[in-house]
Amino acid sequence: DDEEAVKWFRESAEQGSDEAQSELGRMYSNGRGVSQDYKEAVKWTRKSAEQGYHWGQNNLGWAYENGQGVVQDYKEAVKWYRLAVGQGNSFAQNNLGHAYDNGQGVVQDYKEAVKWYRKSAEQGHSSAQYNLALKYAKGEGVIQDYKEAVKWYRLAAEQGVSKAQNNLALMYEDGQGVLHDYKEAVKWYKKSAEQGGSLAQYNLGVLYYNGQGVLQDYKEAVRWFRLAAEQGYSGAQNNLGVIYDKGQGVLQDYEEAIKWYRKSAEQGFAKAQYHLGLMYYDGTGVLQDYKESVKWYRTSAEQGFIPAQYNLGLMYYNGQGVIQDYVMAHMYFKIAAVSGHKSAINNRGDVEKKMTSSQIEKAQDLAREWMRTHQ
Repeated sequence: DDEEAVKWFRESAEQGSDEAQSELGRMYSNGRGVSQDYKEAVKWTRKSAEQGYHWGQNNLGWAYENGQGVVQDYKEAVKWYRLAVGQGNSFAQNNLGHAYDNGQGVVQDYKEAVKWYRKSAEQGHSSAQYNLALKYAKGEGVIQDYKEAVKWYRLAAEQGVSKAQNNLALMYEDGQGVLHDYKEAVKWYKKSAEQGGSLAQYNLGVLYYNGQGVLQDYKEAVRWFRLAAEQGYSGAQNNLGVIYDKGQGVLQDYEEAIKWYRKSAEQGFAKAQYHLGLMYYDGTGVLQDYKESVKWYRTSAEQGFIPAQYNLGLMYYNGQGVIQDYVMAHMYFKIAAVSGHKSAINNRGDVEKKMTSSQIEKAQDLAREWMRTHQ
């Protein structure tokens, strides 16, 4: 009974119990047994912290870090975390590691972050285990070591940390630090996905779509893509668009494909922008609109998506949605050709036959400038 707990915590806190003061602060912070009130939470947490209770110190640091009940102040957060780590508080160790990791209240220092993550992780703190794994995977503050990353991901994953479960699955999928094993990847993606992890839901959908580690099952792929897409994950939204576009595991529905391509494209996902450009070009699920097609090809091309760069060249070559312009066509063909796009290489040669030497030179200059700007 939270209300009864608050009653007893308050009675003890008012008598000066540092532990009760900390617990009463936590109840106010979480809105358990009382209306949520961050300022009241800070009041009681501070009383506890100033008596030297490590949980009060850690929780007061958290309040300053997140600006809950106080003005956000990373330096003040670090001050309280440091006092708590002096008493071995694993949460404070992880939080201090996070401060060094992100340069909040201290100068960014990956080695110092690793030091505090390790202290916390070795006490079994699951978030610290995950954070330490990330450092090993990225080689930040330590020599990159995928096996060590797997070790810490596994410890965190076994404690139910969804992101660790997803990343452990990814290590199995890519064969980094472990033998390549799609079935083991599926196992860990599923654990994370069932907790609502959108990235794991997407990754699991990809494995079902491709039949990797499981029997190919488009309906199951749709299920997982949809869950991730509904959480706003742009890659899943694009893939759900592809599913409806092709009628895989669902009835073919171009309008539904457009809906999901658009959601993804509006988040800046280059492949979805390209797909949306194709739909407008062909008039599939929408009225044919070359100008709208050009718009989406351009946004995709500017992110470096090679097929969109090539298609934009075609639009200029044919004068579709834009005024016909061989210089611009050549420019985009050259940009795509640099990445090895064979049709772009061939079409660049074709358009050169229609251009003067000064036009070709101008197109080449424009392409070089475009590539410098969009690197």
